[in-house]
Amino acid sequence: MGGIEQARKTAEALEHSAGFGNQHSSEAVAGALPHGRNSPQRAPLGLYAEQLSGSAFTEPRAHNRRSWLYRIRPSAAHPPFVRIGNGAIRTAPFTDSVPDPNRLRWDPLPEPAAGTDFLAGLWTLGGNGDATQRTGMAVHLYHADSSMTDRVFSDSDGELLIVPERGGLLLRTELGLLRAEPGHVALIPRGVRFRVELLDPTARGYVCENYGQPFTLPDLGPIGANGLANARDFLAPVAAYEDDDRPVEVINKFCGNLWSATYDHSPLDVVAWHGNHTPYVYDLHRFNVIGSISYDHPDPSIFTVLTSPSDTPGLAGVDFVVFAPRWLVGEDTFRPPYFHRNVMSEYMGLIEGAYDAKTAGKGGFVPGGGSLHNMMSAHGPDRETFDRASEAELKPQKIDDGLAFMFETRWPVTATEQAAGAGHLQHGYDDVWQGLSRNFRP
Repeated sequence: MGGIEQARKTAEALEHSAGFGNQHSSEAVAGALPHGRNSPQRAPLGLYAEQLSGSAFTEPRAHNRRSWLYRIRPSAAHPPFVRIGNGAIRTAPFTDSVPDPNRLRWDPLPEPAAGTDFLAGLWTLGGNGDATQRTGMAVHLYHADSSMTDRVFSDSDGELLIVPERGGLLLRTELGLLRAEPGHVALIPRGVRFRVELLDPTARGYVCENYGQPFTLPDLGPIGANGLANARDFLAPVAAYEDDDRPVEVINKFCGNLWSATYDHSPLDVVAWHGNHTPYVYDLHRFNVIGSISYDHPDPSIFTVLTSPSDTPGLAGVDFVVFAPRWLVGEDTFRPPYFHRNVMSEYMGLIEGAYDAKTAGKGGFVPGGGSLHNMMSAHGPDRETFDRASEAELKPQKIDDGLAFMFETRWPVTATEQAAGAGHLQHGYDDVWQGLSRNFRP
Protein backbone atom coordinates (compact mmCIF):
# COMPACT_ATOMS: atom_id res chain seq x y z
CA MET A 1 0.00 0.00 0.00
CA GLY A 2 3.01 2.28 0.22
CA GLY A 3 2.74 3.38 -3.41
CA ILE A 4 -0.96 4.15 -3.10
CA GLU A 5 -0.47 6.07 0.14
CA GLN A 6 2.33 8.14 -1.37
CA ALA A 7 0.28 8.84 -4.52
CA ARG A 8 -2.73 9.92 -2.47
CA LYS A 9 -0.57 12.17 -0.29
CA THR A 10 0.80 13.79 -3.44
CA ALA A 11 -2.69 14.15 -4.93
CA GLU A 12 -4.09 15.82 -1.83
CA ALA A 13 -1.42 18.54 -1.96
CA LEU A 14 -1.92 19.54 -5.61
CA GLU A 15 -2.39 23.12 -6.74
CA HIS A 16 -4.16 24.16 -9.94
CA SER A 17 -4.73 26.98 -12.36
CA ALA A 18 -8.44 27.54 -13.05
CA GLY A 19 -10.26 28.24 -16.31
CA PHE A 20 -11.21 26.53 -19.57
CA GLY A 21 -9.23 27.47 -22.69
CA ASN A 22 -7.10 29.95 -20.79
CA GLN A 23 -3.58 30.96 -21.72
CA HIS A 24 -2.10 29.51 -18.54
CA SER A 25 1.51 29.93 -17.47
CA SER A 26 3.41 28.13 -14.74
CA GLU A 27 6.96 27.54 -13.53
CA ALA A 28 8.17 24.99 -11.01
CA VAL A 29 11.44 26.89 -10.49
CA ALA A 30 11.50 30.66 -10.26
CA GLY A 31 12.97 32.23 -13.38
CA ALA A 32 12.42 29.19 -15.62
CA LEU A 33 9.79 30.91 -17.77
CA PRO A 34 11.16 33.47 -20.26
CA HIS A 35 9.37 36.81 -20.58
CA GLY A 36 8.84 38.89 -23.69
CA ARG A 37 9.63 36.06 -26.11
CA ASN A 38 9.00 32.32 -26.47
CA SER A 39 12.36 31.11 -27.75
CA PRO A 40 15.27 33.26 -26.55
CA GLN A 41 18.78 32.57 -27.79
CA ARG A 42 19.43 30.84 -24.49
CA ALA A 43 16.41 29.66 -22.54
CA PRO A 44 16.57 30.34 -18.77
CA LEU A 45 18.37 27.92 -16.45
CA GLY A 46 19.87 25.95 -19.36
CA LEU A 47 16.46 24.60 -20.43
CA TYR A 48 15.31 23.81 -23.97
CA ALA A 49 12.39 25.70 -25.49
CA GLU A 50 9.87 23.55 -27.38
CA GLN A 51 6.42 24.23 -28.81
CA LEU A 52 3.71 21.55 -28.63
CA SER A 53 1.00 22.30 -31.21
CA GLY A 54 -2.44 20.71 -30.96
CA SER A 55 -3.72 22.56 -34.01
CA ALA A 56 -2.33 23.83 -37.31
CA PHE A 57 -0.38 27.08 -37.03
CA THR A 58 -2.86 28.88 -39.30
CA GLU A 59 -6.14 27.87 -37.66
CA PRO A 60 -8.19 30.84 -36.39
CA ARG A 61 -6.88 32.28 -33.15
CA ALA A 62 -9.99 31.13 -31.25
CA HIS A 63 -9.30 27.53 -32.32
CA ASN A 64 -5.52 27.50 -32.01
CA ARG A 65 -4.10 25.16 -29.37
CA ARG A 66 -0.44 25.28 -28.43
CA SER A 67 1.84 25.36 -25.41
CA TRP A 68 5.47 26.36 -25.05
CA LEU A 69 7.43 23.95 -22.87
CA TYR A 70 10.77 24.63 -21.15
CA ARG A 71 12.34 21.28 -20.45
CA ILE A 72 15.55 19.66 -19.27
CA ARG A 73 16.01 17.74 -22.53
CA PRO A 74 14.25 18.30 -25.86
CA SER A 75 11.69 15.73 -26.95
CA ALA A 76 13.74 15.15 -30.11
CA ALA A 77 16.48 13.41 -28.10
CA HIS A 78 15.25 9.82 -28.25
CA PRO A 79 16.05 6.51 -29.98
CA PRO A 80 13.85 5.04 -32.74
CA PHE A 81 10.36 3.75 -31.91
CA VAL A 82 9.52 0.12 -32.67
CA ARG A 83 6.13 -1.56 -33.01
CA ILE A 84 4.73 -3.45 -30.03
CA GLY A 85 1.47 -5.33 -29.53
CA ASN A 86 -1.75 -3.34 -29.28
CA GLY A 87 -3.30 -5.45 -26.53
CA ALA A 88 -7.06 -4.87 -26.47
CA ILE A 89 -6.81 -1.38 -28.01
CA ARG A 90 -8.50 -0.93 -31.40
CA THR A 91 -8.67 2.15 -33.64
CA ALA A 92 -10.98 3.45 -36.37
CA PRO A 93 -11.69 2.57 -39.07
CA PHE A 94 -13.19 -0.49 -37.38
CA THR A 95 -13.23 -3.27 -39.96
CA ASP A 96 -13.33 -6.47 -37.90
CA SER A 97 -17.14 -6.25 -37.56
CA VAL A 98 -20.11 -4.38 -39.03
CA PRO A 99 -22.33 -1.66 -37.51
CA ASP A 100 -25.20 -3.26 -35.59
CA PRO A 101 -28.68 -1.66 -35.44
CA ASN A 102 -29.56 -3.64 -32.31
CA ARG A 103 -29.55 -2.14 -28.85
CA LEU A 104 -26.60 -3.46 -26.89
CA ARG A 105 -25.68 -3.38 -23.22
CA TRP A 106 -22.66 -4.59 -21.28
CA ASP A 107 -21.90 -5.35 -17.65
CA PRO A 108 -18.68 -3.84 -16.24
CA LEU A 109 -15.34 -5.23 -17.33
CA PRO A 110 -14.25 -8.22 -15.26
CA GLU A 111 -11.61 -7.71 -12.60
CA PRO A 112 -8.15 -7.14 -14.10
CA ALA A 113 -5.38 -9.70 -14.00
CA ALA A 114 -2.77 -8.97 -11.35
CA GLY A 115 -0.22 -6.38 -12.46
CA THR A 116 -2.51 -4.62 -14.98
CA ASP A 117 -1.87 -0.88 -15.25
CA PHE A 118 -4.02 1.75 -16.98
CA LEU A 119 -2.49 1.27 -20.42
CA ALA A 120 -2.53 -2.52 -20.30
CA GLY A 121 -6.12 -2.35 -19.02
CA LEU A 122 -7.51 -0.32 -21.94
CA TRP A 123 -10.19 -2.27 -23.84
CA THR A 124 -11.88 -0.86 -26.93
CA LEU A 125 -15.65 -1.21 -27.19
CA GLY A 126 -16.09 0.51 -30.56
CA GLY A 127 -16.15 3.77 -32.43
CA ASN A 128 -16.37 5.45 -35.80
CA GLY A 129 -14.53 7.61 -38.31
CA ASP A 130 -10.87 7.33 -39.24
CA ALA A 131 -8.05 8.25 -36.87
CA THR A 132 -5.67 8.93 -39.76
CA GLN A 133 -8.10 11.54 -41.09
CA ARG A 134 -8.68 13.02 -37.60
CA THR A 135 -12.42 12.36 -37.68
CA GLY A 136 -14.61 10.31 -35.35
CA MET A 137 -14.12 8.78 -31.93
CA ALA A 138 -13.63 5.58 -29.98
CA VAL A 139 -15.13 4.28 -26.75
CA HIS A 140 -12.68 2.48 -24.46
CA LEU A 141 -13.06 0.99 -21.01
CA TYR A 142 -10.22 0.50 -18.54
CA HIS A 143 -9.54 -1.59 -15.47
CA ALA A 144 -6.31 -1.68 -13.48
CA ASP A 145 -4.83 -2.82 -10.20
CA SER A 146 -1.32 -1.35 -10.62
CA SER A 147 0.23 2.02 -11.25
CA MET A 148 2.25 2.69 -14.37
CA THR A 149 5.91 2.52 -13.43
CA ASP A 150 8.92 3.26 -15.61
CA ARG A 151 6.70 4.00 -18.62
CA VAL A 152 4.60 6.85 -19.97
CA PHE A 153 2.00 7.05 -22.73
CA SER A 154 0.98 9.57 -25.38
CA ASP A 155 -1.75 9.43 -28.00
CA SER A 156 -1.04 10.99 -31.41
CA ASP A 157 -4.44 9.86 -32.69
CA GLY A 158 -6.61 11.99 -30.42
CA GLU A 159 -7.31 13.51 -27.05
CA LEU A 160 -8.42 11.26 -24.20
CA LEU A 161 -11.40 12.11 -22.00
CA ILE A 162 -11.05 9.86 -18.94
CA VAL A 163 -14.17 9.17 -16.84
CA PRO A 164 -13.28 7.31 -13.60
CA GLU A 165 -16.03 5.09 -12.19
CA ARG A 166 -14.12 3.26 -9.45
CA GLY A 167 -10.85 4.29 -7.86
CA GLY A 168 -9.02 7.60 -8.06
CA LEU A 169 -6.20 8.39 -10.49
CA LEU A 170 -3.09 10.54 -10.17
CA LEU A 171 -2.17 11.74 -13.66
CA ARG A 172 1.46 12.80 -14.01
CA THR A 173 1.65 14.77 -17.26
CA GLU A 174 4.33 16.80 -18.97
CA LEU A 175 2.61 19.97 -17.76
CA GLY A 176 2.03 18.86 -14.18
CA LEU A 177 -0.14 16.64 -11.98
CA LEU A 178 -3.90 16.17 -11.82
CA ARG A 179 -6.13 14.14 -9.51
CA ALA A 180 -9.24 12.49 -10.99
CA GLU A 181 -11.68 10.76 -8.67
CA PRO A 182 -14.98 9.05 -9.59
CA GLY A 183 -17.36 11.89 -10.44
CA HIS A 184 -14.56 13.84 -12.16
CA VAL A 185 -13.46 13.81 -15.78
CA ALA A 186 -9.89 14.43 -16.92
CA LEU A 187 -8.72 15.38 -20.39
CA ILE A 188 -5.28 14.60 -21.80
CA PRO A 189 -4.70 16.57 -25.02
CA ARG A 190 -3.41 14.96 -28.18
CA GLY A 191 0.31 14.22 -27.93
CA VAL A 192 0.78 15.05 -24.23
CA ARG A 193 2.74 12.38 -22.39
CA PHE A 194 1.45 11.10 -19.08
CA ARG A 195 1.62 8.34 -16.49
CA VAL A 196 -1.30 7.01 -14.43
CA GLU A 197 -0.84 6.10 -10.77
CA LEU A 198 -3.64 4.53 -8.72
CA LEU A 199 -5.03 6.19 -5.61
CA ASP A 200 -6.93 3.03 -4.62
CA PRO A 201 -6.25 -0.72 -4.91
CA THR A 202 -8.18 -0.95 -8.19
CA ALA A 203 -9.47 1.48 -10.79
CA ARG A 204 -12.14 1.22 -13.46
CA GLY A 205 -13.77 3.64 -15.86
CA TYR A 206 -14.42 4.88 -19.35
CA VAL A 207 -12.39 6.74 -21.99
CA CYS A 208 -13.56 8.71 -25.01
CA GLU A 209 -10.78 8.99 -27.58
CA ASN A 210 -11.68 12.00 -29.71
CA TYR A 211 -9.95 11.93 -33.10
CA GLY A 212 -11.62 15.17 -34.27
CA GLN A 213 -11.66 18.80 -33.23
CA PRO A 214 -10.67 19.28 -29.57
CA PHE A 215 -13.46 19.36 -27.03
CA THR A 216 -14.73 22.82 -26.22
CA LEU A 217 -17.56 24.28 -24.19
CA PRO A 218 -20.86 24.41 -26.10
CA ASP A 219 -22.38 27.74 -27.06
CA LEU A 220 -25.14 28.75 -24.65
CA GLY A 221 -27.44 30.54 -27.11
CA PRO A 222 -30.73 31.62 -25.46
CA ILE A 223 -29.52 30.28 -22.10
CA GLY A 224 -27.39 33.40 -21.87
CA ALA A 225 -23.98 33.97 -20.36
CA ASN A 226 -24.12 31.41 -17.55
CA GLY A 227 -25.04 27.78 -17.04
CA LEU A 228 -24.02 24.20 -17.85
CA ALA A 229 -20.27 23.73 -17.22
CA ASN A 230 -18.68 26.93 -15.96
CA ALA A 231 -15.24 27.70 -17.35
CA ARG A 232 -13.87 28.61 -13.91
CA ASP A 233 -14.47 25.06 -12.63
CA PHE A 234 -11.97 23.46 -15.04
CA LEU A 235 -8.59 22.98 -13.37
CA ALA A 236 -5.28 22.86 -15.23
CA PRO A 237 -2.04 21.63 -13.61
CA VAL A 238 0.83 23.74 -12.44
CA ALA A 239 4.35 22.89 -13.57
CA ALA A 240 6.01 19.90 -11.91
CA TYR A 241 8.94 18.03 -13.36
CA GLU A 242 10.96 14.83 -13.00
CA ASP A 243 14.74 15.19 -13.22
CA ASP A 244 15.38 11.47 -13.41
CA ASP A 245 18.15 9.75 -15.38
CA ARG A 246 16.83 6.21 -15.54
CA PRO A 247 15.39 4.10 -18.36
CA VAL A 248 11.75 4.98 -19.11
CA GLU A 249 9.63 3.30 -21.76
CA VAL A 250 7.71 5.83 -23.84
CA ILE A 251 4.70 4.35 -25.67
CA ASN A 252 3.08 6.30 -28.49
CA LYS A 253 -0.26 5.44 -30.09
CA PHE A 254 0.14 6.41 -33.73
CA CYS A 255 -2.39 5.68 -36.50
CA GLY A 256 -3.91 2.86 -34.47
CA ASN A 257 -0.75 1.05 -33.39
CA LEU A 258 1.43 1.21 -30.30
CA TRP A 259 5.10 2.09 -30.71
CA SER A 260 7.75 1.95 -27.98
CA ALA A 261 11.11 3.58 -27.33
CA THR A 262 13.24 3.40 -24.20
CA TYR A 263 14.57 6.79 -23.17
CA ASP A 264 17.50 7.22 -20.79
CA HIS A 265 15.54 9.81 -18.82
CA SER A 266 12.00 10.71 -17.85
CA PRO A 267 10.24 12.77 -20.55
CA LEU A 268 8.11 14.40 -17.84
CA ASP A 269 10.85 16.99 -17.41
CA VAL A 270 9.05 20.25 -18.20
CA VAL A 271 10.15 22.86 -15.64
CA ALA A 272 7.95 25.68 -16.96
CA TRP A 273 5.27 26.18 -19.61
CA HIS A 274 2.67 28.54 -20.96
CA GLY A 275 -0.19 28.12 -23.41
CA ASN A 276 -3.64 26.58 -23.82
CA HIS A 277 -2.87 23.03 -25.04
CA THR A 278 -3.22 21.73 -21.51
CA PRO A 279 -4.65 18.83 -19.53
CA TYR A 280 -7.51 19.60 -17.17
CA VAL A 281 -9.89 18.04 -14.68
CA TYR A 282 -13.56 18.89 -14.02
CA ASP A 283 -15.91 17.86 -11.21
CA LEU A 284 -19.21 16.78 -12.79
CA HIS A 285 -21.09 17.62 -9.59
CA ARG A 286 -20.40 21.30 -10.39
CA PHE A 287 -22.45 21.10 -13.60
CA ASN A 288 -25.18 23.77 -13.53
CA VAL A 289 -28.19 21.82 -14.75
CA ILE A 290 -30.72 23.70 -16.87
CA GLY A 291 -34.14 22.05 -17.10
CA SER A 292 -37.85 22.49 -17.58
CA ILE A 293 -39.83 24.30 -14.89
CA SER A 294 -43.16 23.95 -16.68
CA TYR A 295 -43.72 20.75 -18.68
CA ASP A 296 -41.95 18.09 -20.79
CA HIS A 297 -38.52 16.55 -20.42
CA PRO A 298 -35.91 18.64 -22.27
CA ASP A 299 -33.80 17.13 -25.03
CA PRO A 300 -30.57 15.64 -23.60
CA SER A 301 -28.49 18.22 -25.50
CA ILE A 302 -29.29 20.59 -22.62
CA PHE A 303 -26.93 18.50 -20.48
CA THR A 304 -23.87 18.89 -22.76
CA VAL A 305 -20.61 19.43 -20.86
CA LEU A 306 -18.19 19.40 -23.80
CA THR A 307 -18.54 19.21 -27.55
CA SER A 308 -16.22 18.39 -30.44
CA PRO A 309 -17.62 20.41 -33.36
CA SER A 310 -17.71 19.23 -36.96
CA ASP A 311 -17.90 21.15 -40.23
CA THR A 312 -21.70 21.31 -39.85
CA PRO A 313 -22.90 23.74 -37.15
CA GLY A 314 -24.63 21.91 -34.32
CA LEU A 315 -23.61 18.45 -35.56
CA ALA A 316 -20.94 17.21 -33.17
CA GLY A 317 -18.24 14.69 -33.89
CA VAL A 318 -18.87 13.75 -30.27
CA ASP A 319 -20.69 15.38 -27.37
CA PHE A 320 -20.02 14.57 -23.74
CA VAL A 321 -23.31 14.77 -21.81
CA VAL A 322 -23.89 14.32 -18.08
CA PHE A 323 -27.09 13.48 -16.21
CA ALA A 324 -26.23 15.16 -12.93
CA PRO A 325 -28.33 15.61 -9.77
CA ARG A 326 -31.33 17.85 -10.50
CA TRP A 327 -34.92 18.67 -9.58
CA LEU A 328 -37.87 17.43 -11.64
CA VAL A 329 -40.96 19.64 -11.38
CA GLY A 330 -42.73 19.26 -14.74
CA GLU A 331 -46.53 19.29 -14.51
CA ASP A 332 -48.60 16.71 -16.42
CA THR A 333 -45.27 15.34 -17.63
CA PHE A 334 -43.73 11.92 -18.08
CA ARG A 335 -40.57 12.86 -16.25
CA PRO A 336 -37.99 10.23 -17.26
CA PRO A 337 -36.43 10.50 -20.73
CA TYR A 338 -39.03 9.86 -23.41
CA PHE A 339 -39.10 7.12 -26.05
CA HIS A 340 -37.18 8.23 -29.10
CA ARG A 341 -35.15 7.43 -32.18
CA ASN A 342 -32.17 9.63 -32.95
CA VAL A 343 -29.99 10.38 -35.98
CA MET A 344 -27.10 10.54 -33.49
CA SER A 345 -25.61 7.42 -31.86
CA GLU A 346 -25.43 7.16 -28.08
CA TYR A 347 -23.09 5.29 -25.77
CA MET A 348 -24.20 5.68 -22.16
CA GLY A 349 -22.28 4.82 -19.00
CA LEU A 350 -23.05 4.99 -15.29
CA ILE A 351 -20.60 6.38 -12.73
CA GLU A 352 -22.61 5.98 -9.55
CA GLY A 353 -26.06 5.04 -8.29
CA ALA A 354 -28.88 4.43 -10.73
CA TYR A 355 -30.24 6.09 -13.87
CA ASP A 356 -33.84 7.27 -13.76
CA ALA A 357 -34.87 5.60 -17.04
CA LYS A 358 -33.41 2.14 -16.46
CA THR A 359 -33.72 -0.62 -13.90
CA ALA A 360 -30.63 -1.08 -11.72
CA GLY A 361 -29.23 -4.20 -10.11
CA LYS A 362 -27.91 -7.45 -11.53
CA GLY A 363 -28.63 -7.74 -15.24
CA GLY A 364 -29.59 -4.06 -15.41
CA PHE A 365 -27.83 -0.78 -16.02
CA VAL A 366 -25.12 -0.69 -13.36
CA PRO A 367 -22.05 1.45 -12.56
CA GLY A 368 -19.17 0.48 -14.82
CA GLY A 369 -21.54 -0.93 -17.44
CA GLY A 370 -22.76 0.73 -20.60
CA SER A 371 -25.30 0.68 -23.39
CA LEU A 372 -25.06 1.45 -27.09
CA HIS A 373 -28.07 2.77 -28.99
CA ASN A 374 -26.99 3.32 -32.57
CA MET A 375 -28.50 5.69 -35.12
CA MET A 376 -32.30 5.37 -35.35
CA SER A 377 -32.53 2.46 -32.89
CA ALA A 378 -35.67 2.87 -30.78
CA HIS A 379 -35.02 3.22 -27.06
CA GLY A 380 -36.27 4.87 -23.91
CA PRO A 381 -37.53 3.92 -20.47
CA ASP A 382 -37.89 0.22 -19.74
CA ARG A 383 -41.26 -1.24 -18.82
CA GLU A 384 -40.74 -1.01 -15.07
CA THR A 385 -39.75 2.66 -15.31
CA PHE A 386 -42.65 3.44 -17.66
CA ASP A 387 -45.20 1.89 -15.32
CA ARG A 388 -43.80 3.65 -12.28
CA ALA A 389 -43.47 7.09 -13.91
CA SER A 390 -46.92 6.92 -15.52
CA GLU A 391 -48.56 6.58 -12.12
CA ALA A 392 -46.22 8.70 -9.99
CA GLU A 393 -47.49 11.59 -7.91
CA LEU A 394 -46.11 14.69 -9.66
CA LYS A 395 -44.68 16.52 -6.69
CA PRO A 396 -41.22 18.14 -6.91
CA GLN A 397 -38.64 15.34 -7.00
CA LYS A 398 -34.89 15.53 -6.43
CA ILE A 399 -32.84 13.16 -8.62
CA ASP A 400 -29.64 12.84 -6.60
CA ASP A 401 -28.93 9.12 -6.36
CA GLY A 402 -27.05 8.68 -9.63
CA LEU A 403 -24.53 10.13 -12.05
CA ALA A 404 -24.76 8.95 -15.66
CA PHE A 405 -23.17 10.24 -18.85
CA MET A 406 -23.33 9.84 -22.61
CA PHE A 407 -20.90 9.98 -25.51
CA GLU A 408 -23.14 11.08 -28.39
CA THR A 409 -21.74 11.04 -31.92
CA ARG A 410 -22.88 11.91 -35.43
CA TRP A 411 -21.90 8.54 -36.93
CA PRO A 412 -22.91 4.98 -36.04
CA VAL A 413 -20.63 3.29 -33.52
CA THR A 414 -19.24 -0.02 -34.75
CA ALA A 415 -18.70 -2.38 -31.85
CA THR A 416 -15.38 -4.20 -32.03
CA GLU A 417 -15.32 -7.95 -32.50
CA GLN A 418 -14.12 -8.34 -28.91
CA ALA A 419 -17.06 -6.25 -27.63
CA ALA A 420 -19.64 -8.03 -29.78
CA GLY A 421 -18.47 -11.38 -28.43
CA ALA A 422 -17.62 -10.35 -24.88
CA GLY A 423 -18.64 -12.50 -21.96
CA HIS A 424 -20.01 -9.43 -20.18
CA LEU A 425 -22.35 -8.52 -23.07
CA GLN A 426 -25.90 -8.72 -21.76
CA HIS A 427 -27.91 -11.10 -23.93
CA GLY A 428 -31.61 -10.38 -23.93
CA TYR A 429 -31.29 -6.61 -23.42
CA ASP A 430 -34.38 -6.23 -25.64
CA ASP A 431 -36.42 -7.94 -22.93
CA VAL A 432 -36.49 -4.79 -20.78
CA TRP A 433 -39.10 -3.38 -23.17
CA GLN A 434 -41.26 -6.49 -23.16
CA GLY A 435 -44.61 -6.05 -21.46
CA LEU A 436 -45.19 -2.55 -22.85
CA SER A 437 -48.65 -3.72 -23.74
CA ARG A 438 -51.43 -2.25 -25.83
CA ASN A 439 -53.28 0.38 -23.79
CA PHE A 440 -55.21 1.99 -26.64
CA ARG A 441 -58.89 2.37 -25.85
CA PRO A 442 -60.73 4.16 -28.67
